[in-house]
Amino acid sequence: MKSVLTKITAVLMTFVVLFSTMSITVNSHYCGDYLVGVSYFGKAKSCGMEMASNNKSEECSITKKNCCNDTVHVIKGQDDLKNSLFDSLSFQQQLFIVSFFISYHNLLSQTSNTKLSIGEYVSPILVKNIRLLIEVYLI
Repeated sequence: MKSVLTKITAVLMTFVVLFSTMSITVNSHYCGDYLVGVSYFGKAKSCGMEMASNNKSEECSITKKNCCNDTVHVIKGQDDLKNSLFDSLSFQQQLFIVSFFISYHNLLSQTSNTKLSIGEYVSPILVKNIRLLIEVYLI
């Protein structure tokens, strides 16, 4: 049971480190006040109502305000991770700590007292029936 819990804890800690260091970019497209599209990998899908720029005669043109709006939200992950104390130790110190931990872990862990099943034991094939050779009959 303990080994399963330690494995689950290790996996969860791996995901915590992975997601805390990962940056996420969220692109969203608004048409007026309504959210039309959201994208996590690339540009958000637009509503198709963007105004095309008309460069023919800028002197006589009337400009309208564009109703569409694109926003980009960047959620930055953690870039600097602290080095552990274990990396700053010498090889002999690391070897001592690991062997100390393993020896006490094995010393304090419970051993299971499971009985071996002999249900799958196949008896040897009798070449001769000894009862018939000795001529002993059970009544």
